[in-house]
Amino acid sequence: MDVEKYRLNKFIAHAGVCSRRKAADLVKAGKIKVNGQVEKNPAIEVTDQDRVEYDGKILVAVKEMIYLLINKPKGVVTTLSDEAGRKTIWDMVKEKVSTRIFPVGRLDMYTTGLLLLTNDGDLTLRLSHPRHKVKKIYQVKLDRALDPKDKLAIEKGLTLEDGLAIVDGISYVKGEDQSNVGVEIHMGKNRIVRRIFEHLDYSVQKLDRVYYAGLTKKDLPRGWSRFLSEKEIIMLKHFS
Repeated sequence: MDVEKYRLNKFIAHAGVCSRRKAADLVKAGKIKVNGQVEKNPAIEVTDQDRVEYDGKILVAVKEMIYLLINKPKGVVTTLSDEAGRKTIWDMVKEKVSTRIFPVGRLDMYTTGLLLLTNDGDLTLRLSHPRHKVKKIYQVKLDRALDPKDKLAIEKGLTLEDGLAIVDGISYVKGEDQSNVGVEIHMGKNRIVRRIFEHLDYSVQKLDRVYYAGLTKKDLPRGWSRFLSEKEIIMLKHFS
């Protein structure tokens, strides 16, 4: 029987450690051992019969990929563990999965809504790369009505401390007062939506991600999680 071979960085990604690109960086930095020896070539081929170690732990390439969507509540941190003892996304899903899965991107502790967790390092890299312009929609509740002049300024693009912040669309939420706003964006900068409004001296009272890369919160109440359907997985892997 033929033994399946993997490039070392792919093996690490399939073990759920990180994306292939980051795995290659780990190898080049001398963080990976193969059969007891430090290996710095991410392209070397290994099999399940080889002993691959990272941070003192033996890695196992996962054959079954897991794709879990959660509707994150407020107060939950987007990490697998927390030194301060706060509730984490891992606490939400550990009864559902037998292997470690990792978040694609982040939501800050006070932001609610859609978050994808997976052990598919390739998909994580694809969804995280800026050139794919992954669409995200947020519903924002501000401390006061959004001034039409400020709305126009956001549409044109604001210059923040780390560069230009571009939104793909912004609108008032139909049937609500003008302190409720919908924002469509593909940028992945840290806390970008909050920082856009804070730059204009608004306080964000609620921030909820309602759409991510074609996925929605339909039939997924706050605090719940579900596995993606085969159709959804195919959609994520083949979107342009």
